[in-house]
Parts: sequence; structure tokens; C-alpha cells
Amino acid sequence: MQLISVVDDDPSVRSATIDLLDSAGLTCRAFASAEAYLASGWVERTSCLVLDVCMPGLTGIELQHKLTQSGHSIPVIFISAFPKERMRAKAAALGAVCYLLKPYSEEELLGCIRRALAAPQANSEI
Repeated sequence: MQLISVVDDDPSVRSATIDLLDSAGLTCRAFASAEAYLASGWVERTSCLVLDVCMPGLTGIELQHKLTQSGHSIPVIFISAFPKERMRAKAAALGAVCYLLKPYSEEELLGCIRRALAAPQANSEI
């Protein structure tokens, strides 16, 4: 099975995303911060990461950079409430599968997740 990890500091976004993924039959875990995700033990088992760009502590961009530097090539879908082209460019440079602006549609997110899970580097076991 493939695991989708959701990292967002907004509890309502985490809850709604987990509900959507559960209803789509996907296995998922949610984390309130990048630091909580890194400490969770789930990094090695994550097949796709849905990651908020702006969070207290480590930002989504910083987390993606840290994961890449440590040899983890997890497909990432960035989500953001702030339409800053500079952030979109950084996310693209780090290899993001998608960069979605809140509010995004359920179909958009699920389409991005399908694309991410089809990527060759997506982990296949949890």
C-alpha cells in the first residue's frame, strides 16, 4: 500500500484532506508541522507528501529541501493560500509534482496524488 502524508498547520485543512483521501480509499497520515512529520518515523514509508508551503517552524519548502538533501525523493504536492510566484518557482525547482492554491478542488488534489503515486520514486510499502 502507498501512504500519503499530509503536513499542514491548519487543523481544518488536515481534517478535510484526510477525510477526502480516506473516502478515495487512500492510506494517509496527518501531521501538524514539518518537525512532527520528521520525528514521526513515517518519512521512510511516505509515497506522496501533501505539504503546506507556509507553516511556523520549518516551512514546506524548507522541509522539501531537507528531505532531498537527506536522500529522500518523495513526490510532493505543495498547497498554499498565498499566490506568490517566487514560492511556486522554488517548489518547481525542488521537483514538486503540483502546486495548488487554496481553495483547490478535490479533483485537482486527487489528480495530483494519482500523478505523484505513479512517479517511479514513490515508495510502495508502509
